[in-house]
Amino acid sequence: MAAVKRVESGESPEAVAAGLGINRRTIYRWLSAYHYGGAGALKAKPIPGAPAKLDAKQMAKLARIIRNKDPLQLKFEYALWTLAMIRELIRREFGVKLSEVSVGRLMKRLGFTPQRPLYRAWQQDAQLVERWQQEDYPKLAARAKREKALIFFADESGIRSDYHAGTTWAEKGQTPVVKATGRRFSLNMISAVNAGGHFRFMTIEGSVTARVFREFLRRLITGMDRKIILIVDGHPTHRAKLVKRFVEENVERLELVFLPPYSPELNPDELVWAHVKKRIAKTTSKTKDELKRTVDRAMRGLQKMPGVVSGFFHTPTCSYAKI
Repeated sequence: MAAVKRVESGESPEAVAAGLGINRRTIYRWLSAYHYGGAGALKAKPIPGAPAKLDAKQMAKLARIIRNKDPLQLKFEYALWTLAMIRELIRREFGVKLSEVSVGRLMKRLGFTPQRPLYRAWQQDAQLVERWQQEDYPKLAARAKREKALIFFADESGIRSDYHAGTTWAEKGQTPVVKATGRRFSLNMISAVNAGGHFRFMTIEGSVTARVFREFLRRLITGMDRKIILIVDGHPTHRAKLVKRFVEENVERLELVFLPPYSPELNPDELVWAHVKKRIAKTTSKTKDELKRTVDRAMRGLQKMPGVVSGFFHTPTCSYAKI
């Protein structure tokens, strides 16, 4: 319409076409349509096709259900929304039958995409979590600042020799085979991080017992000229008498604070394991010593990247602790 208007104002069709970057035949076709059909002939035509099976109200209701409801609440057997389940939901709610392909297109139109969910323990107390984020931790951070103390978060994890992840290129239909040891051995790890990018760690061949955790605490405070407030989960190891006694003996240098129960997502140190395991997953260790060297190399590499460590505190569930 704008092009035709410019031509009617005196510009040549060739100049208008060149200015708009269109083929000159296109503008002559527009002019012809305008000449015989008027302005209405230039308006966009509706795209032909089958009428939509769900109207606007039904689509809005579907979006609300998917957004706000757990499938288990609607008597489905699985806790995650799948295309098959959404297809069944549409049949139940609206009496409309769609193919899974059509349901996939519909979900994209509604702004939904398949995503990996975050899992939360059903025992978790949402009020405790909110109070920790909004009240308890800010008070702790303010006290640490007054006392010139450093806040660290600590956690434990394990890695097995047969842990692998990732993909490799291969011919279509030919599943690749990667040689790996059939022997299984494992290694446990403890680490602590803080928002400033500091990272401390220790690897253990056996179980993480109270004695092992006490040794980690001893190493953590060694050489530190400031008190450390260490935030951990409520694992029995962290509450053991041996550990309590050590903390009491070093009360001027160390304090233990516990996260709300069943809330690992609040601990930035959890993200250390995802980072380290991602790097270890693509390697193959034939012996326990080789696995230990690989783990130590990955952990020491992370120590040299304070920006990555501090970045753990910027994830949505841990951003409360970046203050």
